[in-house]
Amino acid sequence: MKEIEEKLKGKIDRLTNRTFKFDKRISEGWFSAVYFLKTKEIAEKKLPDNYVTMQFFQKDEAVLCGTDEAIALVHTFAENPETLQIYSLKDGDKIKPYESVLTISGAYQQFGFLEGIIDGILARRTSVATNVYNVVKAARSSGKQKPVIFMGDRDDHYTQQAGDGYAAFIGGSTAQATHAMNEWWGKEGMGTMPHALIQMFRGDVVAASRAYHEMYPEDDLVALVDYNNDAITDSLKVARQFGKDLKGVRIDTSRTLVDKYFLRNHHLMGTFDPRGVNPELVFALRKALDEEGYQHVKIVVSGGFVEERIRHFENLGVPVDMYGVGGSLLKINIGFTGDNVLLNGTPSAKEGRRFRPNPRLEKVEYHKQTM
Repeated sequence: MKEIEEKLKGKIDRLTNRTFKFDKRISEGWFSAVYFLKTKEIAEKKLPDNYVTMQFFQKDEAVLCGTDEAIALVHTFAENPETLQIYSLKDGDKIKPYESVLTISGAYQQFGFLEGIIDGILARRTSVATNVYNVVKAARSSGKQKPVIFMGDRDDHYTQQAGDGYAAFIGGSTAQATHAMNEWWGKEGMGTMPHALIQMFRGDVVAASRAYHEMYPEDDLVALVDYNNDAITDSLKVARQFGKDLKGVRIDTSRTLVDKYFLRNHHLMGTFDPRGVNPELVFALRKALDEEGYQHVKIVVSGGFVEERIRHFENLGVPVDMYGVGGSLLKINIGFTGDNVLLNGTPSAKEGRRFRPNPRLEKVEYHKQTM
């Protein structure tokens, strides 16, 4: 937790000296709005000596992410980037509404056509980092350190995984599903078994777990136990088979199903929603495991978890040890705006906007980028 807090205070080292995998067509303006490209041509012909300061901000309380990527973009595709003056906050800084997070100064034709791309980088990375931060905070609202697994691989285009994984890391998730999600911060993906593995063993969770354990004996064995919609029965089966070697069980029950435990215990019905992964199911699973001496087995839950649902579980004291969260973390709900606010050193901006000096901004040194 201390490591994450340090990063969220802006103490993470910059990544601008790393190689980001940019599309070479950025230099041709392929991803820039056409009006930016036309403005670049006009500035080159009509106003070659202009000197502008472009300022980037957003309108929420947020955890900033994407500055290193945006700076690397400018250093790669701007004209004579070594002559630009760039000041920036760091990935992981907590930011306030309308706070300037990045300023770039130079001739408009050097970098202006990158404005929209920079906005998009900051919007996506900051949205993911902030979403993850809020979920991680919710998972710890009971005072216990509960990890959040970032499982967003199936919720967006695969090309987004590396950047999203890094943003999730900045937000506080240090367990992620794919290798690509870990690419920018130097770890590997983690995970045990999908439903497909159990399906190939015809629903035999013990057999699937045995095969996994034999193939990957160094991995922590975490069995997926909802395939047969009988999570407690299957959890006890694998616990009895593997004992201390079983590190955890994961429940991923569909929100449209009622676990068979409740069908066997009709007297419990009527006072709560029994569908999906619900608090009563997790309480019952913990009790069943503990009564047979498997207190060491952790409980992982996944399937439709969002910040509010996690906070609800934590407020009830549900004995969850780890949350798996996916699509909700990828919602883009923070937008950035880039504005020209100074012209040749004097204030000049559209009505309603102004230069907002920020003493927290740090000067960024030029790093030559390679494609």
